[in-house]
Amino acid sequence: MDNKFYKNLKAQNLSLRNLLSKSRSFKDVPESWYIVITDIENSSEAIAQNKHNNVNIAATGSIVTVLNTIKNIDKNAEIPYFFGGDGVSFIIPPIFIDVTFDSLKNYQKHVQNQFDLKLRIGKVKVTDIYKREVTLKIAKQQQNKFLIIPVVLGEGLKLAETIIKDKYESKSIVTDTSNTLNLEGMECRWDEIYPDNKKDKVLCLLIESQQEEKQAKVFGQIIEKIDTIFGELEVRRPITILNLKLKPTFKKIKTEMYAKLGKYNPFFLLQKVAITAIGVYYFKYFPAGKKYVYRVTQLSDTIMIDGSINTVVSGSQEQINTLVAYLKKLEKKQSIYFGYHATYASIMSCYVQDMDKKHIHFVDGTEGGYTSAAKMLKHKLNLHSK
Repeated sequence: MDNKFYKNLKAQNLSLRNLLSKSRSFKDVPESWYIVITDIENSSEAIAQNKHNNVNIAATGSIVTVLNTIKNIDKNAEIPYFFGGDGVSFIIPPIFIDVTFDSLKNYQKHVQNQFDLKLRIGKVKVTDIYKREVTLKIAKQQQNKFLIIPVVLGEGLKLAETIIKDKYESKSIVTDTSNTLNLEGMECRWDEIYPDNKKDKVLCLLIESQQEEKQAKVFGQIIEKIDTIFGELEVRRPITILNLKLKPTFKKIKTEMYAKLGKYNPFFLLQKVAITAIGVYYFKYFPAGKKYVYRVTQLSDTIMIDGSINTVVSGSQEQINTLVAYLKKLEKKQSIYFGYHATYASIMSCYVQDMDKKHIHFVDGTEGGYTSAAKMLKHKLNLHSK
């Protein structure tokens, strides 16, 4: 059945670079499905105003909104999505599209009220993408014991984003009050996460292939190069047990309170302050707490392929320089375009359904990591189009 297409895909227990070489593992997304895009308008300007945490939280909230809405209808449903720092791409079956889009309209109003940010939302049917002779193929990768991620090849998601942005008109937002905002499980209480080595940096990287038909091969080569320079995913991941710490401050928890509830609630504030303060010791000294922190590192979303490579890694300036030099050579050969941003730490927002295995953690760099990298990439693409 089309509605269970993604759920029924078999997760491939292969490294990303090996998966990319197995074309048979990728299946065409059904024509009846939809691509849904959310992103913060003028996110670069917001980040320049030191609002990068709010941009990140607003993007995370769109994931929580969509997943909670779908889980209320079918708790076993699975949909692929891709976090990009200031926005998210979803691929959604037709059975969920209307209720999902209605919930995002409510969330759009919430973001405007709480953060004074404009959340752009839009949808495109997959069949309309195929009519433009663009591909959209997907596979599942078993990244580790706990985490399965979607992997997309083709220009489908990028074309959908372009269509939505070109047609989008900012206007007054009307809320359908029949739909209740549901942000249960959204959390943002982790402190900035510094690399284990104090001299290292966090690198946020975006890479696009210039030729769709060579995308898988080029991406496989780049990921192999990243593995060689920075080490395998477990080594280069910026989220580690050593530096993962809760931040039990009123300011941090007030941000979460308004992000989730949209209003001041003293009971929520005091409860979360107490829980977070206890959590500092629980995660450090208790076996169950240590297990949860370990699983946070395993369930952190630090590499995505959504038709481009999006990744956050930790490494030395020398390692970063080596990779950038390699990517510049590929760019000069008209193989790729890339943008990057190196910063001092990573930040993380979370969706926690339970403390065992149902939690996912969205990683970005400080100073608007992904958004800053995207700004560089967009500048290069604009120069090429002239």
